[in-house]
This record gives sequence, C-alpha cells and structure tokens, in this order.
Amino acid sequence: MNMKENPIMDKVQRDLIRKYHAVAASAGLSESERYAILSSYGVESSRDLTQHQLIDVIATISSNLNEHQDRLRKRLIASIGRYLRTAGYEENIETIKATAVRASGYDSFNKIPPERMRSLIFAFNHKVRDLESVAEITEELQQKRKKKEYSADKAIQQMLKGFRK
Repeated sequence: MNMKENPIMDKVQRDLIRKYHAVAASAGLSESERYAILSSYGVESSRDLTQHQLIDVIATISSNLNEHQDRLRKRLIASIGRYLRTAGYEENIETIKATAVRASGYDSFNKIPPERMRSLIFAFNHKVRDLESVAEITEELQQKRKKKEYSADKAIQQMLKGFRK
C-alpha cells in the first residue's frame, strides 16, 4: 500500500520512526548497532520497516534499556546505602530513595535518567572514599596524640621523681 494513500497510516509510521530513533538514542546505540538491527529485518533504513516491525524493534530496545536502568538503580541504591552506613546514618530503602530523589532534583526515583544515576553513583562513591580517608587520618592523629600524652605523662613522672629526692 502506498503511504500517500492513507494520511493516518503515514502519520503513525512517522511517529513510530521518531520513537525508534528516540529510543535508540536513549539506549546509546551507535550507527553500526542501529544498522545491525535494521539489517536483521532486511532493510537499510528505518523508513523501510513496517509498522509492526517498528513496534517490535522499539519494544526490544526499550526492554534492554529498562534492564540497564534497573541495574543502574540497584547500583545507585547500593552506593547511597554504603554512604549512609559509612556516615553513620539510618539506612533503609525509603531513606535511600528519598536521598536519591533529593540529590537528583527529580520528583520520583524511577524518573531519574541514566546519566544522572551514573553521576550520583560516582558522587556518592567519591563521598564514601573521602569519609574513609578522613577516618583513617583521624585515627592516625588520635594514635599519635595518645603516644604523646603517654610520653608526656612519663616525662612528668620523671620530673616528679627528681623533685621527691
């Protein structure tokens, strides 16, 4: 059937092609990956796909994208949970999700885009490393201070012994 014969079908086809390109871009597919998908249907351009083929391709890419986003969400939860544990705060899923939402600026945990999740994962992991390194330095300083106090106590005792004689 010629596309010009049915303007409604033409609009649906154009919308599906736009959606295909938007989903492919969201998934970060390269040109070679897009070409591989199209060639598996025996075409060279997304315009050559039928509506059913476009729907199938969009669904496949979307499901892979959702799996990837789920993995990122789990990594973000783990990263924030580790930060909360390290900082000594209460750690539960509600607190973690609320922290992620506040840090991201979005109104829902599931609406945080992949780029922002990656950024937050990096930021919270970096914070944990900072907290751990500060804790190590603080521990070293406290140990040095205790040694100085001990040697100062010893020196005072030596001085007192000299006065008692």
